Amino acid sequence: MGSATTQALAASTDALNAASGITLEGAAELFAAARAAGESGQLSGALADPAAPAAARVALVNAVFGGASAPVKTVLTAVVGERWSNPSELVDGIEELAIRAAAIASPSDDVAGELFSFSRVVAANPELELALGSRLGDADAKGALVEKVLGSGAAPATVLIASSLVRQPRERRVRQLLNRAIKLVTAQGGRTVATVHSASPLSAAQQIRLRDALSRRYGGEVSLNTVIDPTVVGGLRVQIADDVIDGSISARLADLRQKLAS
Repeated sequence: MGSATTQALAASTDALNAASGITLEGAAELFAAARAAGESGQLSGALADPAAPAAARVALVNAVFGGASAPVKTVLTAVVGERWSNPSELVDGIEELAIRAAAIASPSDDVAGELFSFSRVVAANPELELALGSRLGDADAKGALVEKVLGSGAAPATVLIASSLVRQPRERRVRQLLNRAIKLVTAQGGRTVATVHSASPLSAAQQIRLRDALSRRYGGEVSLNTVIDPTVVGGLRVQIADDVIDGSISARLADLRQKLAS
């Protein structure tokens, strides 16, 4: 990500957070805007053209996305008012805002947790991952498949995010898309994601103790995504961003073997 994009994305995110009346329908409109810009190099190029006057880029937003709701047009106007490193990163930026908008519209739903569970289903099913990630598949068929797999029990925001992402992967792997979405949803809620690898499921009490300990260590609310991993022999392996806390017996044995060999 270029430095110009970093600044543009920060300003655009501020505009989204300041916008009133962000709904799930608005998030869907932002996803549609990202798809439209992603499918047209001419459109994305014009929206990100630093040589064009800002007023011209805003006029283009009104012409192409005139039917969008007022909050969405406000956000898109803020997006094109910024300088982006390249058109592709502008498309990525609109998509990120769509994910964040879905999180804003569904504060009481465990969207990040459901996306994580779906990512584990995809990881465990190569045929499903191939069907969703194939370049030859119909976009709407992929979206429908996601909706079928998630079922009626998933939050509407989860279904919207996952189905929208697979419709336009843009050379990205499905699990990569889902992992990015999980981080964005969690960040929008002011949380940090901890992926916990354990040989067996954690009890509710264990999850609470672990969450509280990590929250104290990292200075903020932490969400746990648990992976049942038979290779973890005793203890836990926890990853938060680039930090890995490995308290498993296997890790301690490996460390001991390394010390004995040195």
